[in-house]
Amino acid sequence: MKTSTRSSVLIISIFYAFFSILYHVVLWYNRNGYEEEGFFGWINLREYWYVAGMPYLFYFLASILVWFLGVRLLKNKRTLIQIIVVAILIPVIVYFVREGRYILLDYMELGRLRGTGEVWDWYIPTLFLMFQFGCYFAYRYFLENQRKLRVEGELRHAALKSELSALKAQLNPHFLYNIFNTISASVPAKNEKTRHLIAELSDLFRYQLKASQVEKVPLREELEFVNKYLDLEKERFQERLEVEIYVDDNLKDEMIPPMLLQPLVENSIKHGLSSLIEGGKIAIRIFKKNEKLHFEISDTGVGIKDKTSVFNKGIGLTNTKLRLEKMYQSTLNLSDNTPKGLKISFAI
Repeated sequence: MKTSTRSSVLIISIFYAFFSILYHVVLWYNRNGYEEEGFFGWINLREYWYVAGMPYLFYFLASILVWFLGVRLLKNKRTLIQIIVVAILIPVIVYFVREGRYILLDYMELGRLRGTGEVWDWYIPTLFLMFQFGCYFAYRYFLENQRKLRVEGELRHAALKSELSALKAQLNPHFLYNIFNTISASVPAKNEKTRHLIAELSDLFRYQLKASQVEKVPLREELEFVNKYLDLEKERFQERLEVEIYVDDNLKDEMIPPMLLQPLVENSIKHGLSSLIEGGKIAIRIFKKNEKLHFEISDTGVGIKDKTSVFNKGIGLTNTKLRLEKMYQSTLNLSDNTPKGLKISFAI
């Protein structure tokens, strides 16, 4: 049982125990118990149990049943549907719980409300359950609203950092291109491979600048950028880096946010493969299912044991996660790759 669940059960138990005692004291005082028995006369456990303890225990059990049927079994449904179902269940369950308690009391030959007085054994628990679940849904709404505010704050912070990065990237971009051209021109003609690498690096800067100016690009452009980045990494890793990309040609015109894949690929290389002497493989798989574009980036690196803490270690994964949440209400899913390594997947 989760800590939050245990805490909720404890709070509800205290809630019902307190009001059962209060109810018992009110009834005791109403029959002039104070004058007959003194201040501590209400401390009569036997009388408390039959008069207030047992009814409120049944109310508590009824609340558990309402929660299970109206909330637990409908956890994947909208909150409004849960509220409607709970509102319908409360009077129905209270009625049957009351009838069950009456059968037990009659069998034990114990007193209970009769006639028109029976309505109180329906009204009081119904009122309690309505109040209890009203507080529950209000608190859940509060937590959800706080989570949204926190995510929006993180997104604003990430947006500010991205804007600053974009501004920095736009500072004299032609200066960078001219430097690359100057370096390329100074390389001897026989070093054509070096010239090619410089040209690819120049293309990376050009794409990053474009990414700061547009919201979406065709998938083919994003893949070209990732391929150029991987080509440069292959020069460093040589045969230690193997790359496989699986994507149908008819998907390459799909529009996606720019710079969506490169941070994930870079993470796989930096944190997954770079520390391995033998290197490894990175596989990118993109496919469409149920009108959504699905992405999988997997590596055969060292993997990650604590997958929840990975978003606190760098801005690449964190920013990508925030962008997905903001734009598509989606998120990054991290899982173990087979036979080893890490798999990052998401859908937009």
